[in-house]
Amino acid sequence: MSFQSLPLLSLLIWLPIFGGALTLLFGDQRAAQARLFALFVAIATFALSLGLFHGFDASNGAMQLQESHAWIPTFAIGYNLGVDGISVALIVLTTIVSVLVLLGAWTSVDRRVHQYFASFLILEGLMVGVFCAMDAILFYAFFEGMLIPMFIIIGVWGGPRRVYASVKFFLFTFLGSVFMLIGLIYLYLKGSSFQLADLANLPLGHTEQAWLFFAFLIAFAVKVPMFPVHTWLPDAHVEAPTGGSVVLAAVMLKIGGYGFLRFSLPIVPDASHEYAWVVIALSLVAVVYIGLVALAQQDMKKLIAYSSIAHMGFVTLGTFIAFTLVRDYGYNDAARLGLQGAMVQMISHGFVSGAMFSCVGVLYDRMHSRMIKDYGGVVNTMPWFATLFVLFAMANAGLPGTSGFVGEFMVILASFQEQPIVAIIAATTLITGAAYTLWMVKRVVFGPVANHHVAELKDINAREAWVLGLFALGVLALGLYPKPLIDLMDASVTHLISQLGATKL
Repeated sequence: MSFQSLPLLSLLIWLPIFGGALTLLFGDQRAAQARLFALFVAIATFALSLGLFHGFDASNGAMQLQESHAWIPTFAIGYNLGVDGISVALIVLTTIVSVLVLLGAWTSVDRRVHQYFASFLILEGLMVGVFCAMDAILFYAFFEGMLIPMFIIIGVWGGPRRVYASVKFFLFTFLGSVFMLIGLIYLYLKGSSFQLADLANLPLGHTEQAWLFFAFLIAFAVKVPMFPVHTWLPDAHVEAPTGGSVVLAAVMLKIGGYGFLRFSLPIVPDASHEYAWVVIALSLVAVVYIGLVALAQQDMKKLIAYSSIAHMGFVTLGTFIAFTLVRDYGYNDAARLGLQGAMVQMISHGFVSGAMFSCVGVLYDRMHSRMIKDYGGVVNTMPWFATLFVLFAMANAGLPGTSGFVGEFMVILASFQEQPIVAIIAATTLITGAAYTLWMVKRVVFGPVANHHVAELKDINAREAWVLGLFALGVLALGLYPKPLIDLMDASVTHLISQLGATKL
């Protein structure tokens, strides 16, 4: 059997899921073997994901590597998979982050180890499934299925208020998804198909599109999360174990942005254009207001959580400013720049936020505190850690040369074409982002050693250096030379531009 004939997408979905199920069989008595096996499965999945580049044509914006099988033929629901450039980038991000998460938790998790590692493998498979699904119900099944392992991860291995945080996370995201399900059922009754390609071609009136737009908006806004349905995220991050926070920020938040690309843009383009101002306004509130909220935080995890909400505002801003640029002004190139910026921001935020939460995890493992006031002068006892932490902080603040600058700059530049006020408001993130990030770094890293706990800190070991070093490699590579990523997604973005420019009225 040749490599091209392998059901690669199915392997990427089910290898970690079945690997997670097998990890459970090790039991709590064989924790070391469970760790090794789970890491082997995660590395194998990452290696397999690199095979996507072998059979993928980046110059083609259509879905590729497709797999199609009947699933529930009575309702025309199929097990249909496929990827474009955007999907490939997000799948590879998911697989590499999963490896780093398992490495990061190697010694910090000491109870129910087999269940912890199994939960992350199963979560990885479900997240990959979301990025591959070409059937709306299959997408919904993976979209909802992700909630279960993350609910368990927060609820079992989280902090003192883990039950509250896990229930709040589950209720917010589950209830938001119900609106999407109602919209999908309506679309099926109208067109007798759940295939995303069929739904994109389904004729819909103005009122129908409006109702569907807000159904999708609620579902995906909670996942991003957008203001004002963001309140579950800080609680979830603060209470989640480090690995949970990394996966939540690096991958799961991207699924909300990805949902807008797969549903709102092609299925309800006219309503998305009409109500783009709603999403743009909410995105600007996230960038400005949530940035100011981050400035007031005393808990490092909570500060980074609010920072994530502000940075994800650029994803929704870049996505929906494209409607205005194409429909109102005919600026296809500017719209393409905005969408590319949104996509680059998704991948960049995956590396930066994952790295920031990993750094907090390193400190927490040593001092069991996330409070900024408990630290000070960490550079004196952990110089290598401090170097990497400052690098990630600079990326979080949007320093040129790091990945944090590229996507935000592209979105601001696109907005400036015909919406200079929007661009200026969005650009305030360069001030607030620097303010809350550098204020945290100053108090945690620099200055004299604050107390005897900091004086006793040990610098990062080889395993932690590998984890943070790989995150740093991603941040610098994407910041210094983003062209390969942009080229990978360019044809898919161009195809999306043609979809949002077409009317169904």
